[in-house]
Amino acid sequence: MNIQAMMKQAQKLQKDMMSAKEEIDKTEFEGTSEMVTVTFNGAKKLLRVKLNVSEIESDDVEILEDMFVVAVNNAMNQIDKETDEKMGKYTQGMPGLF
Repeated sequence: MNIQAMMKQAQKLQKDMMSAKEEIDKTEFEGTSEMVTVTFNGAKKLLRVKLNVSEIESDDVEILEDMFVVAVNNAMNQIDKETDEKMGKYTQGMPGLF
């Protein structure tokens, strides 16, 4: 294989990787717990927080804080899983690249 063909193949791989990353970044991930729903994009930016106010009583603030943590971690895990699934074919042997 000549160097030009290798460069062309590397450029295509880079383009495919960036396309997959853009797709992940545009995807919305919803993390939920009993009282909280959070929505992030694939770039891990918080887009929305929804509270189920009918479930919240005045003494539930500490529980609500815990539920918020659960919902955020749930959404982050979904983003990591999607990123691993879509980017894994490009980053074999290089974990944590994205």
